[in-house]
Order: sequence, then C-alpha cells, then structure tokens
Amino acid sequence: MSVEQIATLLLVGIFLGLVAVRVPMVFAIGAATLTTTLYLKLPLMMVAQNILKGINVYTLLAVPFFILAGELMGAGGISRRLIDLSSALVGWIRGGLAMVNIVASVFFGGISGSSSADTASIGPIMIPMMEKHGYDRDFSTCVTMASSVQGILIPPSQNMVIYSLAAGGVSIGKLFVGGLAPGLLLAVALMVLSYFYSVKRNYPVSEAFSIRRVWVTFKEAVWGLITVLIVVVGVISGVFTTTESAAMAVVWAFFVTFFVYREIPLSELSGILGRTVNTISTIIILVGMSTALGWILTYLRIPQLISATVFSYTSNPLAILLTLNVLLLILGMLVDMASLILITTPILLPIVTSIGMDPVHFGVLMVFNLGIGLLTPPVGTTLFIGCSISKLPMEHLARSMIPFYITMVICLMCITFVPQFVMTLSDILFK
Repeated sequence: MSVEQIATLLLVGIFLGLVAVRVPMVFAIGAATLTTTLYLKLPLMMVAQNILKGINVYTLLAVPFFILAGELMGAGGISRRLIDLSSALVGWIRGGLAMVNIVASVFFGGISGSSSADTASIGPIMIPMMEKHGYDRDFSTCVTMASSVQGILIPPSQNMVIYSLAAGGVSIGKLFVGGLAPGLLLAVALMVLSYFYSVKRNYPVSEAFSIRRVWVTFKEAVWGLITVLIVVVGVISGVFTTTESAAMAVVWAFFVTFFVYREIPLSELSGILGRTVNTISTIIILVGMSTALGWILTYLRIPQLISATVFSYTSNPLAILLTLNVLLLILGMLVDMASLILITTPILLPIVTSIGMDPVHFGVLMVFNLGIGLLTPPVGTTLFIGCSISKLPMEHLARSMIPFYITMVICLMCITFVPQFVMTLSDILFK
C-alpha cells in the first residue's frame, strides 16, 4: 500500500477506535489528526495553524451569543409563558396538551436554537402536566422530545451557523429562512400524529377557546418572542450581520430576564454565564480540532475518494440522496451532532453540489437529519434528557418513539425530494 493509503487507514482506524470506546469526540479527532500528521512527517505547526484558522472566524462569535441568549431566556420564565400562550392557541383541540407541547417548542425553539435546551426547559413542566391530565408518560415524553427538533430548524440555530462555517461561508440568513418551513412542516406532522393518538386513546380536551386568553398570554410572552424578530428580521433586512443580531439578542434577553419578567435575581447571572462558557468552550475546541481534521482529510484526498466511490455505484441523484440520508441517519445515532456537521460537510457537500443540490438545501437537510439522531440510542443527547425527566428506561422510550421516528423520516424525505420546502422563502427574501 502507498503511504497515503496507510495514513488514511491510520486516521480512520484511530478515530473510529477511540469513538467506539467512548473517548470524548474532541480527543478522538485530535489524536487521529496528530498521529496521522506525524506518520506523514508533516510539520506539527500545520495542525496548530489550522486549529487557529478554524476558530479565528468572526461569524463564529454568533454561536456563543445565541447560546447565552437562550440560557438567559430559558432561566427567566419564558418557558412557562410560551406554554400558556400555546395552551390558549391550541389547547381546545382533542389532545390539546400534546398540541400545546408542540407549539410551545415552535416558540421556544426560536429562542434557544437547541433541541436539548427545549426538552430540558419544557419537559419538566409539560410531561407532569400531561400525565396529570390522563396522558401516558411515555407518549408525553415522546411528544416533548420529537417536537424539540424544531429548535434546531427554526431560526436562530447555532447548528446552522456551524454548518455555514464548515461549508465555507454559506449565507446564514438563507439557512435561517430555509429552516423555517421544514420546522413548521415537522410541527404540523407531529400535531396530526398526536391528534390520531389522542382520539385512539381518548385523551382529553384541555379547555374552550378564548380570544381574551390568547391576548393576555400573548402580551406576557411577546417580550421573549421579540428575541426571534431581532435575529431573523435583522439578518434578513441587512440591518445587522448574524453576529451583531446575536449580540443584540443577548442584550434584549438580559433586559427581559432581569428587568421585565424579574423571576430570578441578578445574582443568578454568574451561574448562567458559567453554563454558557462550559458549552461554548466545548464547541470552540471542537471547531478548531475539526478544522485540523478537515485539513488532513483534504491532504489525503479523502473527499475526492468518497465522491468517486459513490459515483462509481450510481449517478442517479435520487439514489445518491437516499444513500446520503441513510448514511447521516446511521452516523447521527453514533456521533454528536456538531461534530458530524464539522466532519462530514467538507466530504459530502462536493457530492451534493455536483448533482445540482443547493448548499442551503443540503445544510437544512443535514441539520434535520442529524436532529433525528439526537433522539436515538445509543448517544442521543435529547433522548438522555427525556429519560432523566420521565424516569423511563431508554429502551422503553426508544420503542415508544418508533411512530415519531417514522413521521420525522417522512418529513425528511419531503424536504429531500421537494427542495421548494427549503428554497422558496429563501429565494424570495434573498434575490
């Protein structure tokens, strides 16, 4: 074998071996990259330079700002107000509390941009409430987890920002707008599934519809919802860059949390900042290491090799898209979402663009696909949080999630083969 072939086997073998024994992703990436670099007798300074290159990106500043804004709003009482507003809007439908759960995730996802944050904030409120009103605990937990994936699709979403960086600067504004329709499609699909379950199991209607209650709850929740407008409208209109809009969202979230809602004292800020720094440090290190990995992958021409392998089997665009979806679904069950975005985007993006797929379309497709992985064993973060809140074993919840998995995959296929779901609004707003 050639030196490059041995180096490729070494890189892939070390990485997969360390992941298999549950070594943290950042260390697995770092060890594989350093070992391969030493084997190839390349300057180690190249690894350091690529790590710095990966994190020395202005747009990356948007990620910590979005995380901090979500932490501020999540701690400040916004979850309860969004649930009250959702209850006023859809609580009168059969299985109303399931609908409330889903709509609340639509609103909260537009603030947190995170599936795990959505589940951790809404789950402790909604799951006991639904169980108290006669809903099965496993169903209540599954609805909470499945609807939380909207949080990574509906803007703002830090995972969209990470994809933009990995893809070489795809418009974040287009990605934000492109994720809106798929997020709403998922919400409607989950509401239809919940309605049929509610009729079958005779789940109750919460209460009668009241315009007055909608208005009252909207006035309470609107302060938090303005955060979404600051980000989305600011980016689309060109008033703010993505980073500037994220910074403005932090300022607004701070004002609303400590001076409007005032449910927590200012002394809680240190804890919020601590959690934010903990999350940010993980992401920043991961971005740097993944950039170094991308450099060594490019040096070994692995993206070109994978592309050639795929096209040697088929050149049919539909078959290629199905293959990539299956690959991402499998990988999403095994590896953390942000890591996969950073690792696989440089490899898969040339393949999909060669068959005419827009990078924005692929970005939304990838984020949705990997979002399903957050709900699947063995490493689904959101699934772990759901198990912790509901006190149900993972294998039981995973079985209960099967109808939700099927529904989400159907939505994924719609987004894959009907690009208008992603591109129509984006093309209109970004001519």
